[in-house]
Amino acid sequence: MLQRMVMKTARSRLALAAIVALVIVILASPVTAMQSSAWELAINAESLPGTSSELNTASNDGCPIESPDGLSLFMATNRPGGFGGIDIWVASRTSTDAPFGAPVRLGEPINSGADDFCPTPVPGKGLFFVSSRLIAGACGGADVYFARENPATGWTDPVNLGCGVNSADGEAGPSYFEADGQAWLYLSRGPDIYASPQLADGSFGPAVAVTELNTAAGDFRPNVTKAGTEIVFDSNRSGTLGGQDLYFAFRASVNDPWSTPVNAGPNLNTTASESRGSFSRDGIRLYFGRTPGPEGGTDIFVSTRAKESGG
Repeated sequence: MLQRMVMKTARSRLALAAIVALVIVILASPVTAMQSSAWELAINAESLPGTSSELNTASNDGCPIESPDGLSLFMATNRPGGFGGIDIWVASRTSTDAPFGAPVRLGEPINSGADDFCPTPVPGKGLFFVSSRLIAGACGGADVYFARENPATGWTDPVNLGCGVNSADGEAGPSYFEADGQAWLYLSRGPDIYASPQLADGSFGPAVAVTELNTAAGDFRPNVTKAGTEIVFDSNRSGTLGGQDLYFAFRASVNDPWSTPVNAGPNLNTTASESRGSFSRDGIRLYFGRTPGPEGGTDIFVSTRAKESGG
């Protein structure tokens, strides 16, 4: 009888332990639930076999981001051959397994005599970007614009998103995504990260600070995965490895707050400055700029992971 009672008690304890373990899993933070494989050590994007030696130069080559189909790499650079200041250039390839060729400068009306940077291509041949051009309706500093490419006629005239999205503080790093029946534009305004909802008529509502991502330091250039559940941005908050570092945050759905941002660690960050991280659409490649890079200015780096984490 005593032996049966001991065995029954042991089984009860095991069952209780299993229940407790299940509860811990269920109550685990979104960060734990959504993280998958780690990012590999970032490499100079130009070092990928067959990639053009002109991808990075002694100039500043940054703000890298893939097109949705993965066949183009947009960047912002002040290399020779531009209209003046910073211009948007694009490197192309024949497949997602092929290397990128030499970047080509986009023409007018995307580029201008002012600084044009932080390109963000979206499905449907659309392009968000930032420009300091002085035109009627500009809000001050650098503003976010949108243009669409027509294969027959080229790019449409860029449209300023208005002073609900833009401000006199200057904007950077627009990131657009659609998920769960919602569409949002994330961006940095001054030293903080903001989010603007897309309205039924296609315009964007007033941008609101994303308080859980911001600090008293500088938090810039957000990029969100297509599912809207993982974000990367650069920050000079306390705890960086040097200068600007890349940080990640997660959430279970677009209706949940972001988790506490975490430093991306030494596979991505260094004692140099890392900035404007961007996910490929499938979430397995991450591009960013590093200053100084091996060629002297800002150079483009890339890291990969086995599968997408958090959408």
